[in-house]
Amino acid sequence: MNTGQRSARQIALKAGWPAKGPVCFSCQHQISRRTYAIAAAAAVETQTQANLSHILPVTSTSSQQAYQVRAGVVLSRPPLLTRDLHPFEKAFYLYQRRLNERLALPFTRYFYFKKGTPTDVEWKRKVKARLTPARDIGVYNAYGDEGWNDEVLVGAKEAETEWQVESLLKDAEAPITGIPGQESENGAGAPNGVEFDGEQTPGVSSEKGKVEAVERLMPRVTTADRKGDMKSLDRLLQRSLYLLVKNKEGRWTFPDDRLMGKENLHQAAERVLVQAGGLNMNTWVVGNAPIGYYSFDFPTRRPGLQKNAEELGEKVFFMKARIMAGQANLTENKLGLSDFKWLAKEEIQSAVTPRYWNAVRNMLAER
Repeated sequence: MNTGQRSARQIALKAGWPAKGPVCFSCQHQISRRTYAIAAAAAVETQTQANLSHILPVTSTSSQQAYQVRAGVVLSRPPLLTRDLHPFEKAFYLYQRRLNERLALPFTRYFYFKKGTPTDVEWKRKVKARLTPARDIGVYNAYGDEGWNDEVLVGAKEAETEWQVESLLKDAEAPITGIPGQESENGAGAPNGVEFDGEQTPGVSSEKGKVEAVERLMPRVTTADRKGDMKSLDRLLQRSLYLLVKNKEGRWTFPDDRLMGKENLHQAAERVLVQAGGLNMNTWVVGNAPIGYYSFDFPTRRPGLQKNAEELGEKVFFMKARIMAGQANLTENKLGLSDFKWLAKEEIQSAVTPRYWNAVRNMLAER
């Protein structure tokens, strides 16, 4: 036996092959590769066992620790009115109105109004009273010597929206008083409620001296605003309101409850709205993804719903929802809630805890 055969036989013996017969070169190469692979696998297994040696085995008596997963609902009522204008915006809009009076061509009265008709008489009366076709821009003559002076001073009443609306209403309710020099066929001025060609002046009653009231705009400040009723949805019509409830622990939070069974966050949010606010609210849960979360650790571990399970705290995932109609009713709620409020963003800050506020403030709209 030559040297090569003796080497191959030694390798075969180490690998557990039978020692009878010679070993060819291809078998020798195959045995070498298997030997190296077996050695590498054994080394990896040994290292893995060494790394995992510090982990304690899990037995049936050990307790499982986890967080309680809950679904919260940020239910909001969107703004119902546009916001109040900034003083600069009010002055700018009034300036644009007066500038338009200067740039527009003079109004050709007899092209639109027949001479001697109620509309012609009404036009003459209004122009004489306000010196301009537009009543809501104040006393301003765009074609006079002071036509260039179309700006108003800071704090002028003409720039206030309430004053402009009131001026338009007074102009619509004012009766025809008769214009000097404009007399009817019987030699008298146009009386109150006079009819020309079967037409009657709008806003003027057929009875002399009586004026029909024009429908006025509703105020932007409601009765709930004046009374400070935080349970009403008719307050702060320019802002977004959010539903806050007082839970069993006496803390003000958004409505929330733990996930039950195999329900997802969207399903849990719909259930929470019904169990918290009742069936009188017409709501809509927006989307399937949460808009934020809040994590809270319990002072002491609590037993979980499953056997040998402990809860370290709770993680609340908030879903966005809108209310279209109805009102919250906590009479038969199943979550142990005792009170509710509809609050704006800055009002929520003073009602909840600082930690809760830091978690939810970026989910709330400024308006």
